[in-house]
Amino acid sequence: MSSDRPTAEELRQGITVEIVQGDQDVESEDQEPIIGEIGTIYEDDPAGPKVELKSGVVGHVQSVVHDE
Repeated sequence: MSSDRPTAEELRQGITVEIVQGDQDVESEDQEPIIGEIGTIYEDDPAGPKVELKSGVVGHVQSVVHDE
């Protein structure tokens, strides 16, 4: 559901998000999500905003993770 992805303008450092790395298929259901806090926000992309997590992993945001 790409329409549920946030835009780069909606993201802030420290927000916890789920990302997909560039070499993964963003539509694949077989991939384990990578979840972490945003360290750097780069730009919007059709695959989702490109960010670097505080852990150093770079990828495209698929969704914001909300505390339950």
